[in-house]
Order: sequence, then C-alpha cells, then structure tokens
Amino acid sequence: MPATDLTDPQTFADGPPHALFDELRGGPPADSGLGPTGARLWSVCSHAEIAAASRNTETFSSFAGGIFPHPDQVNPLDLNRQLLLFKDPPDHTKYRKILQTAFVPRSVAAIEDRVREIVSDVLDQVVEDGHCDFVADVAVPIPLRVLIDLMGLPEADLQKLEDWTARTEAATMSAEPAAALPVLGEMAGYMGEQITAQKEAGGESLVTTLAAAEVDGESLTDAEILVFFALLVFAGNDTTRNTMSSGMLALLEHPDQLELLRAEPQRIETAVEEILRWTSVVNYFCRTATADTELGGREIAAGDKVMLWYPAGSRDPEANPEPQRFDVTRAEPAHMAFGGGGRHFCLGAGLARLELRVAFEEILKRLDGVRLAGEPQRLASNWANGLTSLPIEFTPHNKELT
Repeated sequence: MPATDLTDPQTFADGPPHALFDELRGGPPADSGLGPTGARLWSVCSHAEIAAASRNTETFSSFAGGIFPHPDQVNPLDLNRQLLLFKDPPDHTKYRKILQTAFVPRSVAAIEDRVREIVSDVLDQVVEDGHCDFVADVAVPIPLRVLIDLMGLPEADLQKLEDWTARTEAATMSAEPAAALPVLGEMAGYMGEQITAQKEAGGESLVTTLAAAEVDGESLTDAEILVFFALLVFAGNDTTRNTMSSGMLALLEHPDQLELLRAEPQRIETAVEEILRWTSVVNYFCRTATADTELGGREIAAGDKVMLWYPAGSRDPEANPEPQRFDVTRAEPAHMAFGGGGRHFCLGAGLARLELRVAFEEILKRLDGVRLAGEPQRLASNWANGLTSLPIEFTPHNKELT
C-alpha cells in the first residue's frame, strides 16, 4: 500500500492502517503526493521525527498553511489563525498563557466531584436497561455536559452543541473549503449572547474566567473567546468522546485487561494513558515548511507540508516496546494522543484525563459483564479516529448475570 493512500479516508475504514505505518516508519518521511493546492505532502511516522517537527515551530509552521492539507479546510485560514492551534510564537506563547489560566491542574482537580456527578447521571439513564449504544448514550453526553457546566451554558442547549460538533466533524472530511463556516456563524451568534449575559449576571464560569484573564496587560477579546469556545466544542469534546468510546472497545477486545481493571481499579489512571496511546484519536496535523530543510534524511522544500501521524508515533517500537500489545499496566507509555510535544501540547490534556479516569472508574463500578451487542461502526475519516456506534450489553452491578 503506497503512502498516497493515507490521504484516502477509506484507508481508515477499519481504523488507522498500522501495518502501513510500520512499513513507512522504517524509512524517511514518505511522499504522499500533492495536496489539494499543489503542495507536496510528506508523511512522518516515527516518534522521534514527529517530536522533532513539533518542537521546531520556526521551520515547521502551523500559521503558514494551517493544520490540514488545504489551508482553508473547515474554515478560512485567516479565521482559523485566531485559534491557538494555528498560531506560532510569539503570538502562540501569549495566548496560551492567557488560556491556560482555566486549565491549570488545580482548576481541573477542583471539578472532579462535578465530573463524577455528570458521569453518574449519564449512567443512570442506561444502567437499568442492560444495553445501550455506548457512543450515543455515554461517550457523547459526558464531555458535552462537562463543557456546558464549565462554560456556564444552559443544559437545554446540549443538542445544539452536539449538532455543531457533528457538522464540524463532517467539514473535516469535506473537499469543499470553509465547509464549517455556516456552523461557526451560528456559534458566533450564540456565544455572543452568552458572553453578554454572563458578564451582566456576574456569575463564575469558564466564559467569565477567560474574559477576566490577563497576562502582561493582555486579555482576550470577545471574538477570541468565541474562537476558543468553537475549539472546545469541537476539538475538546470530539477527541474525548472518541477516546472514551475507542477505549471501551479496546477493553472489550482485550477481556483480560478489562477484568484486570475490574479487579484492581487503582490501575485505571495508568490504564487511561495506555488507552490514549492505543487509540490516539487525532490521526494527524499538518505543518508547513517555511524554508528548505531536512527531516529524517528527507529533503523537504519550502512550502511542502509534513503530515504528522500521531497513531504511528504512539506505536513506534523505538518509543514503546511491543507497541501492538494493549497493556493497561504499561508504565508511562510514550503516546502522542495530545500531539507531538512542544508548544502545541494539548491545553485540555488534564481535563481529558480527568473525564476519562472518572468515566472508566464509574463504568467498571456499575456495569458488570459488559460485552459487545453488535458490530461497532467507524467514522470514515483519515483525520479523526472515532466510532459512530458501539452497541453493548451489561448487567447492573449487584444484579445476577444471566
């Protein structure tokens, strides 16, 4: 299978093509053909080379050409450049300092009890039925409800956020530039109303925290808060949902690991890191070369794009021994689920880890005999590694298994 197949979503119909990644990892970055604007695409599959490109933001830029093969994919590049994901230093440094005020570890730890309440409430809706679609009934509502709670938004608006997420995800797979622009317009109107209302009400939420945050005399404008909200609704919610559902599937496909966690729940925090490594649900981000350069023995010309394949990096045997073995006891797996390191390390990593840990703690505590009840359905995307359906059956804890 040639490296050009990585640009075809159908190559990912059964999940990331790990056999192809293994083959490509043995050589320099592989030629994946020309992108939609004529820029050469190079596929980077080794852990070390992904990390090297991620840390060298001067040569491998997010700002120059965006993070997708087409600079205007999802939304116009000029608009996307307001997002932290699309910034390079020094702007990236300034905005990250402001935004991270809401995501420092003590802030995340302070909401654990509320996250557990949300997880418990979601499970209450399905536990007595003995079956559910894990994606729609568990993995989707948990991160959405946490986000709504953090942002101080009405819970009645959950369906709006779910719809915006689905439409934005569809835009990542569209060949039409700026396919998500109508969605962003709807979100802009909604968030503008929320910013005004919450400022007037004087309550405390992530919205008001961000509005008040200041670093070196700089603060966020309402427009920048809106863009960050759009990033949270899509990137934060979507990735946590996909990791939770793919992690559940991984445990069902490895019942020995599931039973180990049930017997020794203190291992769940470590298991979350292995789930992150195993699933690595963001398949790639692009970076644009700002000058002629070299990476992994490959000459890369200015204007070329490198595609950083995070699932490949997470299963690089140079970083993780026996990488094709799912092992919830693996000590400190060197995964790339939050990116390749450097300045673009995921700002919401602490929150995602909290949601995943609490979710699996409560799931294993309350659902016995969890098993597949049908064929899982996957998203046909080369960008997002996710499930659209995961039917499961189970018995509520303390009820007799039949």
